[in-house]
Amino acid sequence: MDRVATRFDQPQVTTRSWADDPILTFQEVPAVDVVLLNRPDERSLGTGEGSQGPSVAAVANAVANATGARLRDLPFTPEKVKQAIACW
Repeated sequence: MDRVATRFDQPQVTTRSWADDPILTFQEVPAVDVVLLNRPDERSLGTGEGSQGPSVAAVANAVANATGARLRDLPFTPEKVKQAIACW
Protein backbone atom coordinates (compact mmCIF):
# COMPACT_ATOMS: atom_id res chain seq x y z
CA MET A 1 0.00 0.00 0.00
CA ASP A 2 1.41 3.40 -0.97
CA ARG A 3 0.93 5.86 1.85
CA VAL A 4 1.75 9.52 2.03
CA ALA A 5 4.27 10.17 4.76
CA THR A 6 5.19 13.37 6.54
CA ARG A 7 7.07 15.51 4.08
CA PHE A 8 10.03 17.74 4.92
CA ASP A 9 12.08 20.28 3.05
CA GLN A 10 15.43 21.47 4.39
CA PRO A 11 14.23 23.74 7.24
CA GLN A 12 10.73 22.50 8.11
CA VAL A 13 7.85 20.07 7.84
CA THR A 14 5.79 20.74 4.74
CA THR A 15 2.86 18.41 5.49
CA ARG A 16 0.22 20.75 6.86
CA SER A 17 -2.85 18.63 7.63
CA TRP A 18 -3.61 15.45 9.56
CA ALA A 19 -5.29 14.03 6.47
CA ASP A 20 -1.95 14.20 4.63
CA ASP A 21 -0.07 12.55 7.51
CA PRO A 22 -1.70 9.12 8.05
CA ILE A 23 -1.29 7.03 11.17
CA LEU A 24 0.90 3.96 10.70
CA THR A 25 -0.70 0.54 10.89
CA PHE A 26 0.86 -2.11 13.12
CA GLN A 27 2.47 -3.74 10.10
CA GLU A 28 4.16 -0.43 9.20
CA VAL A 29 5.56 0.44 12.63
CA PRO A 30 9.33 -0.02 12.72
CA ALA A 31 11.01 -2.13 15.38
CA VAL A 32 12.14 -0.16 18.42
CA ASP A 33 15.02 -1.20 20.63
CA VAL A 34 14.90 0.15 24.18
CA VAL A 35 18.19 0.34 26.02
CA LEU A 36 18.40 1.11 29.72
CA LEU A 37 21.65 2.76 30.72
CA ASN A 38 22.95 2.42 34.24
CA ARG A 39 24.31 5.89 34.94
CA PRO A 40 24.04 6.41 38.69
CA ASP A 41 26.19 9.54 38.55
CA GLU A 42 23.85 11.29 36.09
CA ARG A 43 20.70 13.13 37.18
CA SER A 44 17.32 11.74 36.17
CA LEU A 45 15.83 13.42 33.13
CA GLY A 46 12.32 12.02 33.59
CA THR A 47 11.95 10.89 30.00
CA GLY A 48 10.25 7.59 30.85
CA GLU A 49 7.20 9.16 32.46
CA GLY A 50 5.76 10.24 29.11
CA SER A 51 5.10 6.64 28.13
CA GLN A 52 3.26 5.67 31.30
CA GLY A 53 -0.14 7.14 30.45
CA PRO A 54 -0.49 5.59 26.99
CA SER A 55 0.92 2.25 28.19
CA VAL A 56 -1.51 2.00 31.10
CA ALA A 57 -4.42 2.98 28.85
CA ALA A 58 -3.42 0.32 26.31
CA VAL A 59 -3.29 -2.40 28.99
CA ALA A 60 -6.64 -1.30 30.47
CA ASN A 61 -8.25 -1.27 27.04
CA ALA A 62 -6.82 -4.70 26.21
CA VAL A 63 -8.28 -6.16 29.41
CA ALA A 64 -11.64 -4.51 28.68
CA ASN A 65 -11.60 -5.81 25.12
CA ALA A 66 -10.77 -9.35 26.24
CA THR A 67 -13.03 -9.56 29.27
CA GLY A 68 -15.52 -6.68 29.21
CA ALA A 69 -14.23 -5.56 32.62
CA ARG A 70 -12.87 -2.02 33.00
CA LEU A 71 -9.82 -1.41 35.17
CA ARG A 72 -9.83 2.13 36.55
CA ASP A 73 -7.59 2.17 39.62
CA LEU A 74 -3.80 1.94 39.56
CA PRO A 75 -1.78 -0.09 40.12
CA PHE A 76 -3.29 -3.02 38.23
CA THR A 77 -2.56 -5.71 40.79
CA PRO A 78 -3.60 -9.32 40.21
CA GLU A 79 -6.20 -8.92 42.95
CA LYS A 80 -7.77 -5.84 41.29
CA VAL A 81 -7.85 -7.54 37.90
CA LYS A 82 -9.48 -10.68 39.35
CA GLN A 83 -12.02 -8.57 41.23
CA ALA A 84 -12.93 -6.52 38.14
CA ILE A 85 -13.39 -9.66 36.04
CA ALA A 86 -15.43 -11.39 38.77
CA CYS A 87 -17.78 -8.39 39.02
CA TRP A 88 -18.33 -8.36 35.27
